[in-house]
Amino acid sequence: MLCACYCSVTADAASYGVARSAAPVLNTAGFSQVFGGVDGKTLTTDSCGQVRALEFIALPGTSFSIRGELRDGAAAVFLVESDDYPMPTGTKLYVDSRLVELRGNRPPPRVRRLPSREEIIAALKVSIGSPYVWGGNIQGGVAELVGLFYGGRLPAADRDRLTLAGLDCSGLLYQATGGWTPRNTSQLVSYGRPVQVAGKRREEIAGLLEPLDLIVWNGHVLIVLDRDTVIESRLECGKPGNGGVQMTALRKRLADIMRTRQPANHWPAGGKQRDVFVVRRWYLP
Repeated sequence: MLCACYCSVTADAASYGVARSAAPVLNTAGFSQVFGGVDGKTLTTDSCGQVRALEFIALPGTSFSIRGELRDGAAAVFLVESDDYPMPTGTKLYVDSRLVELRGNRPPPRVRRLPSREEIIAALKVSIGSPYVWGGNIQGGVAELVGLFYGGRLPAADRDRLTLAGLDCSGLLYQATGGWTPRNTSQLVSYGRPVQVAGKRREEIAGLLEPLDLIVWNGHVLIVLDRDTVIESRLECGKPGNGGVQMTALRKRLADIMRTRQPANHWPAGGKQRDVFVVRRWYLP
């Protein structure tokens, strides 16, 4: 029986690190309990198949400040902070040390390039049909997990699920922009500039939208593809893939949203608001 011990140890002299490859970042130090489990074949999920311990997947080159080191069995786990992912209040972030290259000095930020509007739209469309993965922002999953936690091999039927292949709503945008945009909707609600939609009807709002505008609230984001279509990754528990990336008619989706939410020009202060949405225009070439 595998027994993990999470004991704080003295941090290495190197207080920084850089992701060697795609690196899952969790809100728990128990990597071996989440990935592989006691039999080396399982993934710890909720009743809807989601790994709630997953915060996001750091892209190669993501820099970390290392705040501590713990033990998960024989492997080291780093307690980290990253400018790529501002921590929600009360959340701690952990990354498997084997996916991190240590640095003695603060590394430069991850190199970013904003793709063209056409490249982003093409990348969004390629993702259609991908399953919903909480915290997921890499459509093909993290291949390194196979060797680290699953004994170097996985049945083809299980590989995508066990390696986190899929996207959540903000992860869909994050992947399509190469990590240019913020990773969470809590940041996207104020990203870019506002489109003035308060008090407007569905048709009026639809007429204002441009490709890559965001229809967003704290908890979900939809991306405008064109005057008639939006794309999103939706969690639909019990459906194949538990939902996932889908393209829908803009006006129909706006009508659905406006049954329970009203358009606002700015996201209200004071945490989550369950009855409003905003539209943000961030792509400004």
